[in-house]
Amino acid sequence: MKKYIILLVVIAMFGFAVYDLVGSTNEGEKDENSDDGGFMMSTEPDDESVEDAEVGLEVGSQAPDFELKTLEGETVKLSDYRGKRVMLNFWATWCPPCRAEMPDMQKFYEEKDVEILAVNLYSTEDSMEDVEEFVDEFGLTFQIPIDEDDDVSIEYQIMAYPTSYFVDSQGIIRHKSMGAMNYEMMIQEYEKMD
Repeated sequence: MKKYIILLVVIAMFGFAVYDLVGSTNEGEKDENSDDGGFMMSTEPDDESVEDAEVGLEVGSQAPDFELKTLEGETVKLSDYRGKRVMLNFWATWCPPCRAEMPDMQKFYEEKDVEILAVNLYSTEDSMEDVEEFVDEFGLTFQIPIDEDDDVSIEYQIMAYPTSYFVDSQGIIRHKSMGAMNYEMMIQEYEKMD
């Protein structure tokens, strides 16, 4: 009888260990293709009502709205892009991974029906001229909102440069990436959104 009880306890412990291992690997995925070890989280859209989604920074949350001026002096709000798929990117001119991903972002913008809001973290820059020269150097044609007072970067808790959020047409965050993304990664996340 003791043998059966011990065997049952060992089987139960093994089962729990497997269950715990499988559950922990599904919470977030480490991107193996990223050179900088960026952390990426994604989710598939579900049938849940947008009205039920709370505003937050987690995948599946309603993206916090913001209003900023662009390099051209126009005012942009994230909510103005409702009905469109949006790549929200936070970057700086001095950041090597930001420089590395910009050509892929421009190609992505030109080839897909996507809006890109590339928010410049201006408080980390030396001058507005540096930002303008960077935009000219890379031939960027998407919107460049300027976060002069760090309001948006604080709200979005930006800790790594670059950081990107993919926001679906209903304003729900479907993917978050800390670190540079390449064109293939952008396409992959784009195709998961509606």
